[in-house]
Amino acid sequence: MNLRFAKMNGAGNDFVVIDNREGQAALGRQAIERLCDRHRGIGGDGLLAVEPATNGADFRMRYYNADGGEAEMCGNGARCFARFAGRLAGRTDAVSFETIAGVITAQLIGERVRLQMSQPKDLALGIELPVGDKHFTVHFVNTGVPHAVAIVDNLKELDVHKLGSAIRWHEQFAPKGTNANFIQQAKDGSLAIRTYERGVEGETLACGTGVVAAALVANHILGVSAPVGVRVRGGDVLEVGFERTGEAPSTYQAVTLTGPADFVFEGTIEV
Repeated sequence: MNLRFAKMNGAGNDFVVIDNREGQAALGRQAIERLCDRHRGIGGDGLLAVEPATNGADFRMRYYNADGGEAEMCGNGARCFARFAGRLAGRTDAVSFETIAGVITAQLIGERVRLQMSQPKDLALGIELPVGDKHFTVHFVNTGVPHAVAIVDNLKELDVHKLGSAIRWHEQFAPKGTNANFIQQAKDGSLAIRTYERGVEGETLACGTGVVAAALVANHILGVSAPVGVRVRGGDVLEVGFERTGEAPSTYQAVTLTGPADFVFEGTIEV
């Protein structure tokens, strides 16, 4: 079968995107893994599939990590999905789509997209993790997918792969594991982030839901106010908006993520 696709990226987080509204692309885990392989396939951090909605939204978004496993949500992927779906539907203003994490509304702003994110949940602060012969303090929140966030002093020199892998697979977050994010606040109050992504099993140039998690944790721990600009490893600055009416995590509402979503190229591949 010949499969038409678009290659897209959101702040350096790159994806294979397909139109599967007719259900003709029955891709299994191994096929998705091959498509995301940077040497033997198209290459990407994951695959996005456009499918018909079942609950009144415009579309349904299916997201698969590079290992072929399906995930609940991907912030950077959702922005790319919104631009791709908007092009399919001839929309230039907004689209909505269902995900495992809930219905997402996306505002199309030229080549940028603002997502209305699902309600964050399961916020837990000050978790002490034994990692090797040391103890590491992390904070946890689910922003569509699970994220652990650690505040560090030297982000540039951090061994993200080693420490991120240890946190990702830590028994504290078993059985599904977690994404691991490391943030540092600059003197001007801005944030920088590096992320080890579950399913990619390595550091990526950006992670949208991780950026949202970092902003919420920074609001609690560092007193950062919305909107929060977070610089990802790829160099882009993503903006997180939110409203907070109390101390409980359930009081976060109107959580948004704004950033770029770019078409790179289109093509056909035999699968």
